[in-house]
Amino acid sequence: MKSNKKSIKFNLIMNMLLTTSAFVFPLITFPYISRVLQPEGNGKIAFANSIITYFSMFALLGIPTYGIRACAQVRDDKKLLSKTVQEIWIINAVTTLIAYLIFLVALFCVPRLKEERILMLVCSMSLFLNLIAMEWLYKALECYSYITMRSLAFKVLAVILMFLLVKKKDDYVIYAGITVLANTGYGIFNFLNLKRHIAFEHFLSYDIKRHLKPVLIFFAMSVAVTIYSNLDITMLGFMRDDTEVGYYDVAIKIKVILVNVVTSLGAVLLPRTSYYIEKKMEKEFWAVSAKALEFVTALSIPLTMGFIVMSKQCILLLSGEAYLPSVLPMCIIMPTLILIGASNVLGIQMLVPLGKEQIVLYSEVTGAIVDVILNAILIPQYGASGAAVGTLIAELVVLGVQIAALKTEALVVIKKVQIAKIGVAVFMATVFLVFVRDNINLTLFPLLTVSFGGYIFIYGGILLVLKETVVSEVAKTIRGKILNIVGFRD
Repeated sequence: MKSNKKSIKFNLIMNMLLTTSAFVFPLITFPYISRVLQPEGNGKIAFANSIITYFSMFALLGIPTYGIRACAQVRDDKKLLSKTVQEIWIINAVTTLIAYLIFLVALFCVPRLKEERILMLVCSMSLFLNLIAMEWLYKALECYSYITMRSLAFKVLAVILMFLLVKKKDDYVIYAGITVLANTGYGIFNFLNLKRHIAFEHFLSYDIKRHLKPVLIFFAMSVAVTIYSNLDITMLGFMRDDTEVGYYDVAIKIKVILVNVVTSLGAVLLPRTSYYIEKKMEKEFWAVSAKALEFVTALSIPLTMGFIVMSKQCILLLSGEAYLPSVLPMCIIMPTLILIGASNVLGIQMLVPLGKEQIVLYSEVTGAIVDVILNAILIPQYGASGAAVGTLIAELVVLGVQIAALKTEALVVIKKVQIAKIGVAVFMATVFLVFVRDNINLTLFPLLTVSFGGYIFIYGGILLVLKETVVSEVAKTIRGKILNIVGFRD
């Protein structure tokens, strides 16, 4: 079990490095891109990506999550793993082909899509790259070192290409191609690297039917998630204009970056919790789940408060004054960090390994219905802010349904979260943040550096004094590493 803990820690470090890169690279690229492409250009790309997301959703058919669980359960048997991977990939190949054919028909039949045919075609290349990537296999095998280094390489390449090729407002198609390369270009390397993990032998019989029911359940879940996380941009594009989409996209981009940080542990734990359930290791499963919720809570609440307080300054730094209408939608949508983080633990890390995907599906379908209704009511009058309200309430509904379904199990895990200690630390750190924002006269970057630096220091320091579990364990680990290094040098 000790080796398992080390493995989880290593995987978490790798995934945190990957997540940090997902946070840092947009800080490098977004200030440049938002100013070059302006709200309209950014809005065009956001709208195109929102359309492609629907076809990608059908092409992937819930496999990104199901594939992790299915492969993690048989990863100790290479022959069975190889057969499982081939069966899942066959399903994926068929659905991708169907999805792309439907996309081509829509592209030439829907006037709104025909306006940007080239952009749509460029963005659609991600469908085929996702097919050959089989990222779910690498996550099931916990190849986080490979995933991290490969992703970092493509992000660096994308940044270089962006500064070399994107020079004016009309270069939005070029930038769309660069983002496809950054986000899915690694699929080629994944495909070439497959022979190290599975055998390419032909099996006499494939049991594809055994995957269909769970895959369809996960597909239904992805449909619901896509609706309430993506439909707002699509509806804004149809009901308002590209500029309004551009405003909303800035708020969404910041939220997505932070959500990736909050849910970074979840990506590591899904194969591990699935493995625990398969091996009947219930004690380890519940212990890891409780730690995951504590981690998410300790991270999401301060991030939410910090970015609400400094929302205007963040928007000005990342995008410029042209995007000031993005401030209100950003403030409205920030609390979803807490809701998504908690539902990720309760839903994906607990309910899915327990085989209760139907509950997750029900929660997400309910959230999707709420989101569609609220978007239809609020977007025509309130635009981006209305879409943000719809998303916030939808995420609240999703979490509420999952808590109600888990009942006593959820309460046991939730009670272990040291919310009082976290609340005190966040309050004190936020008081400091507001004081710096309103009383220190600095330019944007120094102001954000000083304010967030102090915010993190105060928050972490108070949690250390209060002996909050997550921060105390991190501090203990760092202290141990330092002592080992000093001792080694001596």
